[in-house]
Amino acid sequence: MISEHEGPGTLVILANFVSPLAVDLAEESVLRRWAEQAPRKLWLTRPGDVLITPLPLSAPFRRYAFHRLGVPENSVQVITVPDTPHLPMAHALAEHGLLEPLRTLIAERPTARLLPTALDEAAAELAAHLRIPIVPYETGVPNPGTLRAVADMNTKSGFRAAARTLGLRMPHGRTCTGAELGHVTTALLASHPRVVVKPDRSAGGHGLHFVSRGDQPPKPPPPDSRWVVEEYVEHTRAVSAQGHATATTVEVAYDGEMRMVSGSFAGYCSPLNDLSARARRELTNWTRALGGQLAAEGYRGPYSLDLVCTHDGTLYALECNVRRTATTTAHAMVRRLAGASVWSTGTAAATAPLSFDEAVGHLTEAGLDFQPGDSEGVLLYADRPLDGRNWRYTALAPTRTRLTELEVRLATAFGHEAL
Repeated sequence: MISEHEGPGTLVILANFVSPLAVDLAEESVLRRWAEQAPRKLWLTRPGDVLITPLPLSAPFRRYAFHRLGVPENSVQVITVPDTPHLPMAHALAEHGLLEPLRTLIAERPTARLLPTALDEAAAELAAHLRIPIVPYETGVPNPGTLRAVADMNTKSGFRAAARTLGLRMPHGRTCTGAELGHVTTALLASHPRVVVKPDRSAGGHGLHFVSRGDQPPKPPPPDSRWVVEEYVEHTRAVSAQGHATATTVEVAYDGEMRMVSGSFAGYCSPLNDLSARARRELTNWTRALGGQLAAEGYRGPYSLDLVCTHDGTLYALECNVRRTATTTAHAMVRRLAGASVWSTGTAAATAPLSFDEAVGHLTEAGLDFQPGDSEGVLLYADRPLDGRNWRYTALAPTRTRLTELEVRLATAFGHEAL
């Protein structure tokens, strides 16, 4: 069970990966790629819940997930919203005539509450239109000031302004327009051998560019676009902490190490280990301070703080994500199925395309398939990938050593030697 289930009634889980909070809605290809992860929200459901997803869920995946959750398959209603370019998902419901079917389902669930992945304006409008509260807001719906603060904190510039106020250590950097980008990049390269050029509103490493002295300048962006240019901090690991803000408390729910490929998020391992006492204190204090500011703006719910750690253990804060992130569902799933565990997420590459049942068969043959009551194993948590090859997984085990063993066996089971 997730914390949002602690209240009365059922949840209407809105998997609104297509949201302007994370990236411009014109970025259709990246939004479509992110939306491929929407099936993982099935792991949050309990009997009576409604899941609104941008992708249909395959029958094998539904059977697989519901069996492990112990949830009757027909007890959860699923509404699929077709891909709709340039529209946030909550608005796409009306575009495709799906509001009335949803309203009918809600009429059968008088204590239903909305749980969006991203708290954007469209989600708030949907909740108001359906006359249901957004969990976990005491007043039902966040006020416009809170929505503006959430939108701002999901930008690189908004985070930098907040971090500066809170005293968080950050890389040296500047915000600028597209017209100023070349000049600002050149100026920072005079002081630093390498810089990172980031779109102001982006997530998961999308749009990042690493520029070193002597490199050819990138193609000029639109002059009115917004950017952040930062010194590149040499680091040994990328870490994050997940906080949760309520009206009365701010807590660090969990932490972990991010697995990165060319600056893009590729997986996670929790909890963190081998962090110095000083770094641990800073990570905790900074995450709570950020949550305190968000709570003061009226925000309630999960958020993350992303950082890098240098070879001497010094932390530098990079950004925050004020929404349910790429790790919140995996963490909730692990806690629900096995309690406190060491866990990881990643992508396992198969040597040839597999059906969902074939992929599960590989796990079973390798002794990795997680079943109800198990304390360790591997779960395929996001349905069959479009290419049938790159399978998103969550692995869980009692210890980190055992977790590493499972991931080595997983790579072998899918036809690859582990690195």
